[in-house]
Amino acid sequence: MNKKVLRTLEYDKIIEKLAGLAVSPMAKERSRELHPATTMSDIALWQQETSEATGMILRKGTPSFGGFREIRPQLKRASMAGVLSISELMGIGEFLYVCRKIKNYGKHENKTESYERMDEYFELLAPLPSLENEISRCILSETEISDDASSELRNIRKEIKASNEKVRDHLNGVISSSAYRNMLQDFVITIRNDRYCVPVKSEYRNSFPGMIHDQSNTGATLFMEPLSVIQLNNKIKELQAKEKDEIRKILVELSSLVTENTLILEADLELLTQMDFIFAKGALSISMGGTQPLFNTRGYINIQKARHPLLDEKAVVPINIYLGKDFTTLLITGPNTGGKTVAIKTLGLFTLMGQAGLHIPAFDHSQLAIFDNVFADIGDEQSIEQSLSTFSAHMTNIVRIMEEVTDDSLVLFDELGAGTDPTEGAALAIAIIQALKERKIRTAVTTHYSELKVYALSTEGVENACCEFDVETLRPTYRLLIGIPGKSNAFAISKRLGLQEYVLESAREFISQDEARFEDVITDLEISKKSVVFEQERAEQYRKEAESLKLEVERQKEKTREQKEKILQKAREEAKLIYAQAKEEADSIIKEMNRQAKEKGNQQKLNENRAKLKEKLSSVQEDFLKSKKVKPNHKVPEKLQAGDRVYVISFDQNGEVISPPDKNKEVMVQMGIMKAKIPLAELMMDDTPRPMEKKQRQAPKAKVAKSQFISAEIDCRGQLVDEALANIDKYIDDAYLSGLKQIVIIHGKGTGALRAGVQSYLRTNSHVKSQRPGVYGEGEAGVTVVELK
Repeated sequence: MNKKVLRTLEYDKIIEKLAGLAVSPMAKERSRELHPATTMSDIALWQQETSEATGMILRKGTPSFGGFREIRPQLKRASMAGVLSISELMGIGEFLYVCRKIKNYGKHENKTESYERMDEYFELLAPLPSLENEISRCILSETEISDDASSELRNIRKEIKASNEKVRDHLNGVISSSAYRNMLQDFVITIRNDRYCVPVKSEYRNSFPGMIHDQSNTGATLFMEPLSVIQLNNKIKELQAKEKDEIRKILVELSSLVTENTLILEADLELLTQMDFIFAKGALSISMGGTQPLFNTRGYINIQKARHPLLDEKAVVPINIYLGKDFTTLLITGPNTGGKTVAIKTLGLFTLMGQAGLHIPAFDHSQLAIFDNVFADIGDEQSIEQSLSTFSAHMTNIVRIMEEVTDDSLVLFDELGAGTDPTEGAALAIAIIQALKERKIRTAVTTHYSELKVYALSTEGVENACCEFDVETLRPTYRLLIGIPGKSNAFAISKRLGLQEYVLESAREFISQDEARFEDVITDLEISKKSVVFEQERAEQYRKEAESLKLEVERQKEKTREQKEKILQKAREEAKLIYAQAKEEADSIIKEMNRQAKEKGNQQKLNENRAKLKEKLSSVQEDFLKSKKVKPNHKVPEKLQAGDRVYVISFDQNGEVISPPDKNKEVMVQMGIMKAKIPLAELMMDDTPRPMEKKQRQAPKAKVAKSQFISAEIDCRGQLVDEALANIDKYIDDAYLSGLKQIVIIHGKGTGALRAGVQSYLRTNSHVKSQRPGVYGEGEAGVTVVELK
């Protein structure tokens, strides 16, 4: 890709945004060196890295590369047997600290979490904790070595401290001595040339026993070292020299450790630089709402809801643009400032971004083709807001493009053939487009020429498109309509601005009847296209709503099936228990009867046991039927009304009639939180006595009715944290009672305060099993998806 095209399509501005999101100077440099690739393998790999980094940021937050700086000069010095300074070693220690943090960031919270490409980087990263700990143990700051760096250094510093205290004690004795009181200029202890001194009046230089080290500016004060402390000061100087030697030994030892691990440190530096660069791509994707495009080698482009990343996200109008399947040339017409140039710049910029491994701000599954080069003639260094260059400058650029273009290139022309005689300019434009079309080169062109509109309508492989313009407001809508040639709207705009009617009528007479009819056909096409697009959008909206309702119905059916299974399982267990108890008692009685049968004269007792067994069996049967609420003479209820309490035999559940029997003799019954249509034959009146207190009977019903219609999401945007938490607490209780397994809390992005408060609260709620930020299509960082227990 030539540099001029990168500037023309403003790819360099995207790269500067990317570099601004990188932390280290090395990653910033790598960002600025990023150029589009031309092979599918490289593009797929880069896109995978960006997508995985985006997913990790959304799930775990942005990794911290703070403290990551250049260490290659230090490594080079160490490899040449050089001794590193304290600050250089501290820089390496901070680098190893960043390695350890990033390594920990890459650890997965659960086994299902997997990032194929990024996991390789995290696996290769070697933090070297022993070297990091040794550096942090020995070095306190960029200028200070710790006493714990070595036992020898600790002993030397202890001696220095003790010697200093002795000197100060001795000098304090000199200052307070009456023999020297009159000789001293001031009663203080000072340091000159690293030796302790006292200020002596100059007239006592011969009387005061000591050595002169300095004097004041006026010469009235001499700074003298008393003879009595010279020996102690000499000892301190010797100890300080030993301290420097010991510090150098420590630095040599640490430098040798760095030298031993130079290869590992260089590999870690490369890995961290690459990860910093990749996470910058992920952060850029999130900042502009990007998605991963799908690539093909067929020259097919289909971008849905594309937004130019350099325009205001709130103001830009998304466009749909496709090319390369049914036609290879797209001809865009329309008024000035209508968005034509933005459309072809978006097409070219998305191609460059996608092939550089960057996400594009468009809908999921947008498709891009791989081109070996992109050519653009959009003026000399033109920005979106600037005017066009001259015809000669255009033609010089076009000549170069026609010489260098290949069959796998993408070509973009803005106002092709403009700046000269309209007839000749239109003829040149058609000839250039025809030459590119014959080679099936993907081409997008903007123009005002009517001749090109007719050419597109009559030529296979060339398609018209236009940018909408609202004549009522005299403003473009910036929507791109493919399949319709654009109108200049010159007459309509002039009339709206107040041009006299007779002038407009005169102008219309200069337009041929065929041209006028052609403009009318364009107007009708534009109106029809708008209607079709509107209906398509409505149909898509209805389709999504239908899918959502279908999923909800299936979820409720599954929930009902699970509840029914639980009820049946419970009934089976109760029946087994009753059967086991009965069998155990019957076996016991039979054994007793057999024993008594062997004994003579126990006929009466035997008869009593037989009666007892018969009575027990009858009792078991009654208990079983009672537990099932089934009476021996089951009678189908008649004239059921809403509010009647019934027993549902098939579900072994009590319930309440919601509506009378229908023509199919089926009754809608509420059983707990479940509603179901039950055949009348499976019902019997519930004769269980009702509780005396009305409130106690109705409370569960109210709770059931409330939980039956609970929504799967709650919107807290615009609320204060305390207010939102109170609403969420109540909502989670209702959702838990209704059996919802997953809910969505909408808190918006904003400053992040509400999101942080919500997520902190969720960690303490006993009903919450897990939580995660939303992904694409769910609301991203503006929502939190919660799984309930």
